[in-house]
Amino acid sequence: MERLVGWCFFILTGVASAMPAHTPVPGGIAIVRLGAASHATESPAIHFQGRRVLVVRNANDWLAIVGIPLDTKPGTATLEVEGSGERPPVTHSFVVAAKQYPVQKLTISDHRKVDPQPEDMKRILREQEVITKVRTHWAPGEAVDLALMLPADAPLSSRFGLRRVLNGQSRNPHNGLDLAVPRGTPIRSTAAGSVTFAGDLFFAGKTVFVDHGQGLISMYAHLDEIGVRVGEQLARGQRLGLSGMTGRVTGPHLHWTIYLNGTAVDPEYFIRP
Repeated sequence: MERLVGWCFFILTGVASAMPAHTPVPGGIAIVRLGAASHATESPAIHFQGRRVLVVRNANDWLAIVGIPLDTKPGTATLEVEGSGERPPVTHSFVVAAKQYPVQKLTISDHRKVDPQPEDMKRILREQEVITKVRTHWAPGEAVDLALMLPADAPLSSRFGLRRVLNGQSRNPHNGLDLAVPRGTPIRSTAAGSVTFAGDLFFAGKTVFVDHGQGLISMYAHLDEIGVRVGEQLARGQRLGLSGMTGRVTGPHLHWTIYLNGTAVDPEYFIRP
């Protein structure tokens, strides 16, 4: 139903079909009209929870494409316009609706991936600093491709937002989509962008991050082989590696995450029906 609401929003208001679905729920996306763009040459600088937000022009309107963190409480959320020069500053708001995600219970055979040892924790903390820097990076760009393609032609095996229980212990919710691909399947970039990370992580295994501009960033994890390097410019659909089962996994698959303004959102909202 929520996806239908999102599509109806765009049909009724005439927003371009390349837009993701308007789904203002935790882990979803809010599309907020900022005002007329007919006489403006530069997009307004908008922030949500202290982070810059992606802004696109649609006909005569500026639209903010806002990623909503999974831990957001239902209620009114506020965007702030940078440099408005007014006190109080100009703001825009939207309402976040409640959403409950199901529980997923998994058994991990490598117990260190569930209960890391002290030396593992040192590595994990170092990697978390790197990941935070990569996923919150802001690169300017007007032509951001929002009609994302699947990184592989495969069924979904595990959806976004699942509240995970690993070996009987509660862990962070699932922050992406899992695609059921056999080991060695070519994985492609979901849109044009620049490689900002390519390496081996404790939990995610061999991983690639691609920056698509204005805080839209994709992540591809558990790869068997990485075929790109940091700084490389990728075209939409270009191969970046081969799927595998590195890191914390129960079997071969691809984990695919999409970040907006530094927060993971459900990639399904970007996929056309």
